[in-house]
Amino acid sequence: MLEIRHLKTLHALRETDSLVEAAERLHLTQSALSHQFKELEERLGLQLFVRKTRPVRFTSAGLRLLQLADLMLPQLRSAERDLARLAGGTAGRLHMAIECHSCFQWLMPTIDQFRDAWPEVELDLASGFSFAPLPALARGDLDLVVTSDPLELPGITYVPLFTYEALLAVANQHALAARPYIRPEDLASETLITYPIERDRLDIFTRFLEPADIEPAQVRTSELTVMMMQLVASGRGVCSLPNWALHEYSSRGYVTAKRLGDKGLFATLYAGIRADMLDSPFMRDFLLTAKDTSFATLEGVSAAPKVR
Repeated sequence: MLEIRHLKTLHALRETDSLVEAAERLHLTQSALSHQFKELEERLGLQLFVRKTRPVRFTSAGLRLLQLADLMLPQLRSAERDLARLAGGTAGRLHMAIECHSCFQWLMPTIDQFRDAWPEVELDLASGFSFAPLPALARGDLDLVVTSDPLELPGITYVPLFTYEALLAVANQHALAARPYIRPEDLASETLITYPIERDRLDIFTRFLEPADIEPAQVRTSELTVMMMQLVASGRGVCSLPNWALHEYSSRGYVTAKRLGDKGLFATLYAGIRADMLDSPFMRDFLLTAKDTSFATLEGVSAAPKVR
């Protein structure tokens, strides 16, 4: 009567707080997911959650099944790892680079879990800011690159991790804080604070300012997110960050977060992998762990399109 997929769908609904996003995360249509819930509720003779509530409100039956999911799904993942070891492929190398300053928030817990689960795999992490990591991936010097700027390279597959929205941080007292959204021309008189990387790797330039032929009055760089937020809060500039990185500061009233354009500026974070490693058991497990950790820890991310 009760199946593992039912526990996974309930768990996804709790994590995403949305039927639409839960369906995306599970690679199902919304109607298929709704049918699955309806079928299970009919089998059990119990309602699992209250429809059309936000946040989703689970019934006593739904909460009991979520307790079971929290108990069983980690055990299932552990068993799958053990079976992968028995089938071979336990030893190997996972050398990765990251092209995202603010990604360490979810990547480090992922790496910690991975090290515990796959102690035989040689793991190494490098910053991708002092060299070109994607060509290094194609050469075989690296095994995985976390990037939001995939390049078409022979033998490289990009697995989407999640989609996020880039926002603009402004001081609470800044005139732009009262705007419904930010237009490119609004930044013509502003100091734009960025991480110290090439501007052709920054969406705020390539996808927002340059298409409108707008240049900020000044560009200032900072290595640390917390320093960028201090500069913004004191009125010495504005900066664009992923919604999950900015949420920690805007939710406390430290700065104000504004949407870039009336429809927002969205991007997808990918794991670039050599095609020959895609089916490796430890690589598949790393990707699953990375997705689970990001959805569990990051505010405002959503399921991304399938593999490109």
